[in-house]
Amino acid sequence: MSSPLLELNHISLSFKGVKAITDISFAVREGEICALIGPNGAGKSSLLNVINGVYQPDIGDITYAGTRLRRMQPHAAARRGIARTFQNIALFKGMSVLDNVLTGRNLKVRGSWLEQALHIGRAPGEEVIQRQRAEEIIDFLRIQPWRNSIVGTLPYGLQKRVELARALAAEPRLLLLDEPMAGMNHDEKADMSRFILDTQREFGTTIVLIEHDIGVVMNLSDHVVVLDYGKKIGDGTPQEVRENPDVIAAYLGTSH
Repeated sequence: MSSPLLELNHISLSFKGVKAITDISFAVREGEICALIGPNGAGKSSLLNVINGVYQPDIGDITYAGTRLRRMQPHAAARRGIARTFQNIALFKGMSVLDNVLTGRNLKVRGSWLEQALHIGRAPGEEVIQRQRAEEIIDFLRIQPWRNSIVGTLPYGLQKRVELARALAAEPRLLLLDEPMAGMNHDEKADMSRFILDTQREFGTTIVLIEHDIGVVMNLSDHVVVLDYGKKIGDGTPQEVRENPDVIAAYLGTSH
């Protein structure tokens, strides 16, 4: 088995005295798909926000790629190879699909702002490279027919795919997906599941995702962590979690 890429160590988080996460620890191995599940308000999105530095934990720390980190800022997380999508689509709605995907390449640009502004030095060559990589991601996610379309005019399911494309354009080692299939119909979920699996297999990307469709989670994931009221109540393989009495009770509403 591969070694852990991400380890959360006794993470707790509160907002004005209200506990959102309480003493959560688990590890995500390199190359696996780990699902975070639990009822609404369980603390799943807050936990993703801790991982990529949007929130700073009150207690605990994170070990990422062998480095123990007490504090993480979003820009530092991105530079370390952590990318994410959001529960509510966060795209530039007035820009084309291609231009949105290109924004995911910002950290790969080596030329100075002056070179970029005047299109001199390294800028022309870099532009070719960045566009080529963006086009490869667009092909990978099969959104070529919409590459020049304005994102805001696209159906919801396609916008979700564009957001995934932008995250993949950053070539992440760890990809955080916050409800990537929310609001999708059955066929759209099947497509997105396939793209997530292809991402893992093609690029070796480690993925942590939040998903409410338990059928999707059980078919897609190598590892499942279950939260309830900000606490971890399950951690294991899909089969182990499926048979966990605390998880069954939480989903049946009988644990509180």
